[in-house]
Amino acid sequence: MNNTGRRGRERAATDQDIRRTARALLVEQGPEAVTLRAIARELGITAPALYRYYGSRDDLIEHLRADVVADLAAGLAEDIAQLPDEGALQLFAICKGFRRWALTHTKEFTLVFASPAGDDTLSRLGEPFGRIFLAAAGRVLAMHDLVTPSNDVVPAELRDDLTSFQGELLAVLEESGETFPLDKLDLGVTYLMIQFWARLYGHVTLEVFGNYPIPFSKPDVLFDAMLADLAREIGLSID
Repeated sequence: MNNTGRRGRERAATDQDIRRTARALLVEQGPEAVTLRAIARELGITAPALYRYYGSRDDLIEHLRADVVADLAAGLAEDIAQLPDEGALQLFAICKGFRRWALTHTKEFTLVFASPAGDDTLSRLGEPFGRIFLAAAGRVLAMHDLVTPSNDVVPAELRDDLTSFQGELLAVLEESGETFPLDKLDLGVTYLMIQFWARLYGHVTLEVFGNYPIPFSKPDVLFDAMLADLAREIGLSID
């Protein structure tokens, strides 16, 4: 065995140790606890040694965030693999799975979705969660005649931003391998997708942090009612 191969495996194993330790600190104590110094202390090494692998804490956090997103997407993919190949059924199952994950992985949710270090997921369309969410949305658009806003109702001040986002959406949907009528993704539909995500994300975030305006004894019912409202507004039924 040559020394290069041995060093490569040692480096990979050390990198796995760093990420595993960072994930444990995240889950146990939250994003603020994930520091190079804390990881080094847990591993029994010096903090400068970590710079062989990560140039800064932000660099490590970005890799950790990517690991969390990949695990979330893998779990959701496993969930919908058990369902019929029907866009609406899968899309709303993803919404429910996202909420379930957020409520049981609050520290990881905070890192990815609710901290300055993380961006809005739909602005990272090429990432696993963005791809699985948008692939299901694309199947809904392809398989159903939805009630969607006309281009005329989109505020003029938002059109340039939505046009840029529309281009990114099309690229991801085409890469998903789905047969998708590109003419269906006009500015009105793009506007609708942003609003859909905002309502889903807003509801889940309020619930995760206990900031809903009033306490509900049956929060599952409230969430399901919100999804039913979203579906009904675009001409779908998820009963």
